[in-house]
Amino acid sequence: MDVDFSNEQQAFRDEVRTWLAENAPREARPHGGTEMREHDLAWQHTQSKAGWAGISWPKEYGGRGGSVLEQLIWFEEYGRAGLPTMDSCFVGLSHAGPTLMACAREDQKEFHLPPILAGDVIWCQGFSEPGSGSDLASLSVRGEVDGDDIVVNGQKIWTSYADLADWQELLVRTNRSGKKHDGITWLICDMRSPGITIRPIETIDGGTDFCEVFYDDVRIPRSNVVGEIDRGWGVAMSTLSFERGTAFTASQVKLARTVEDLIAATQDRVDARGRALVDDDGLRRRLATVRAEVASLRSLTYLMVSKSAKGAIPGPEGSIVKLYYSELQQKVARLGMDILGADSLKFIDAGHRGGWSGYFLHTFSSTIGGGTSEIQRNIIGDRVLGLPR
Repeated sequence: MDVDFSNEQQAFRDEVRTWLAENAPREARPHGGTEMREHDLAWQHTQSKAGWAGISWPKEYGGRGGSVLEQLIWFEEYGRAGLPTMDSCFVGLSHAGPTLMACAREDQKEFHLPPILAGDVIWCQGFSEPGSGSDLASLSVRGEVDGDDIVVNGQKIWTSYADLADWQELLVRTNRSGKKHDGITWLICDMRSPGITIRPIETIDGGTDFCEVFYDDVRIPRSNVVGEIDRGWGVAMSTLSFERGTAFTASQVKLARTVEDLIAATQDRVDARGRALVDDDGLRRRLATVRAEVASLRSLTYLMVSKSAKGAIPGPEGSIVKLYYSELQQKVARLGMDILGADSLKFIDAGHRGGWSGYFLHTFSSTIGGGTSEIQRNIIGDRVLGLPR
């Protein structure tokens, strides 16, 4: 691993930290609806206008043209500032945008990439279906080629912010013969197209970020195909590699900050018998363990960043980071419930509905979204370790 920050990069970090401190939104982020969309887009627009959007994106697409290490620094300082790391702009910035840069035609890049960075549009992801979540290759939403259009019918589910989105990265099955990984097409779907019905899903933490999306003879121009018809599996793997790679760096930094907050919380709390939590050896061991595990997670991410800095495209190793992060996040949340007790109902973590208890409930989705932990282990065993299926 070779991640060494130069004097210029340290100066860049100072500049990022200062700008975020002076320009980050002061008001609390709304938890849903059009108010949340307007808040997220306004913040993205502020970053773009000041030249801080898309640190490592090419300048011709509106980015800063910075290095992978500069992007890492931005993510780290963003997380350290305590800013929301998974807002409604996330899919466009960390899924669709990088995928379009890697796989799309130039006219598609020129049309779609600048508005993502400028804070003009929201993207959502149409991958999971009721019968094919983590087993993405089994998807069944139909896409029938009809002249210059592809006519889409079926249902997607767990689509974050679909009710707020302008565009969608959509996977459909355009060919049913051959292997299940073949015959899949990656489409750019206009969410205002006739025939689309969206139904929000309320989750256990009280949120409605996830949605069901129904497609009834939705006509999508063939010009919206990214890559080739029936060859969308490779494009989708690019999307997931970006998702499972360094996109969660800011979340990792925020998780490290959360662990330190929990350590501080033990200083003035007592258990049911009136004993100081800070003197509980078992609790101290648990806190020390998660602190060490957060540090290990950061080291894994630095390893991936080091490879990316040398020109490597994110690969299946990203599943290691995704698996480790999602399970560690649940572990920290459960530990927080044990430390905070009834206080977990308060807004200790203002970034989540219902305070810490809302955060705890929300982490149940982390080992499901983006591919379950079981799927991640299969990917690691098959594509990283080369184990027999």
